[in-house]
Amino acid sequence: MRRLLAVLLAPFALAVLAGLVLLAPSPGEYAAVVEGARTGQSGQGVPGLGGQTPVNGEVLRAAGESDCTDPNLPSPAPGEGCVAVTVRLTDGPAAGTTVATLAPASPGSPRFAVGDPVVLSWAGGDPTDPLTYTLVDFQRGPPLLLLGGMFALAVVLLGRWQGLFALIALGVTLGVLAVFVLPALATGSPPLPVALTACGLIVGVVLPLTHGLSARTATAALGTLASLGLIGVLALVFAAASRLTGLGEEASELAGVLEGGLDLRGLLLAGVVIGALGVLDDVTVTQTSAVWELHRANPAARLNDLYGSAMRVGRDHVASAVNTLVLAYAGAALPLLLLFALAGRGLGDLLTAEDVAQEVVRTLVGSIGLVASVPLTTVLAAVVVRAVSSSPRGEPA
Repeated sequence: MRRLLAVLLAPFALAVLAGLVLLAPSPGEYAAVVEGARTGQSGQGVPGLGGQTPVNGEVLRAAGESDCTDPNLPSPAPGEGCVAVTVRLTDGPAAGTTVATLAPASPGSPRFAVGDPVVLSWAGGDPTDPLTYTLVDFQRGPPLLLLGGMFALAVVLLGRWQGLFALIALGVTLGVLAVFVLPALATGSPPLPVALTACGLIVGVVLPLTHGLSARTATAALGTLASLGLIGVLALVFAAASRLTGLGEEASELAGVLEGGLDLRGLLLAGVVIGALGVLDDVTVTQTSAVWELHRANPAARLNDLYGSAMRVGRDHVASAVNTLVLAYAGAALPLLLLFALAGRGLGDLLTAEDVAQEVVRTLVGSIGLVASVPLTTVLAAVVVRAVSSSPRGEPA
């Protein structure tokens, strides 16, 4: 059985290796694309960053509203209300000096107060000229680092060594996204194959790293990969049938930045596959573990009984997981949903609009993949655990 699992997983491993070889760009190619996007050589720079350098600072003074007509300060919104903000630069070529700039005072703009750590965008030129700076954001590094440290501590305290390996696996996942997925997409590789290759690599590295190299892990990996394939096919079919374009504010800006163009529908499909993996591997690993523990509790259980008991666990799990997916996507799209509600749009108009329809397809395709993964993984696990436990090596692993 262990040999059979290895044979079944081998084509996936070969496909991942082929994808890495064919789709991964060279470092020089990616660097050229990044430089071209940053400096605006492709027609426009990266929105909010093209040709500019981020500089950190601290707000020293935030005056009352003005009419944005000061000729000595950059105006973010001529004719609208603005707030004059004085910032002490903490890094960059003019660190230690102060500059004055204007920030918009519209209802949808952030409010800056004395002592706020902020980020300015410097356009180059004279670093002491306030006209070269634009106030763009807050600094959020310290609180996010603290939150990340609290998360890591909680995982290690509960999971101990397995929790530590889970954190390492998380680092591997982020590394795959940063080193392979983003460069490949930026240089024009087809998004869906990139996503499938990345997911296969994550499954092949993260599952053994977190749960050990065993027949149990191999079973969960096989169920995950098969379900991912189904999700990819369904996403491809229904994105085309629904005539989803993948157009959105960020996607449209990306299309203008990248010289070689970008397959926006493919980018949408890639997001569906990568997003589904996060919940999918949870379901398949849990389902496989349930089968193993049920067999451990009753080694004499027949295949049908083992499958039936594990499926009762799986039904509860998949029901909650589907609800999790819906709530996660609804939470991410909450501002958009509120805008549609305020516009008086009906439910049918809301669900079929491009931005919402993308989330509907994403949710339903991911949910179908989750539902299919439960019986598939359960029957695989039931067959494998009985075969492994009856082998000369005895105890299933």
